[in-house]
Amino acid sequence: MRIIGLFLLWCLLLAVCWPLALLALLLAPLVWLLALPFRLLGVCVAATLAFIKALLFLPARLLGGSGHA
Repeated sequence: MRIIGLFLLWCLLLAVCWPLALLALLLAPLVWLLALPFRLLGVCVAATLAFIKALLFLPARLLGGSGHA
């Protein structure tokens, strides 16, 4: 559904200002490549925080505490 919405927005931009639509079409892969390291960094930070959370809750799980808050 999101892809269809983006395509419709791009078609609207193409009808209103076609040079800008073509520029957006050409720059989209470059923007994706520039954003890729930040997405990987976000995944690594989320995994590290999940690991720290698991370490902090390990004593409670070993002592029989429930896993639900």
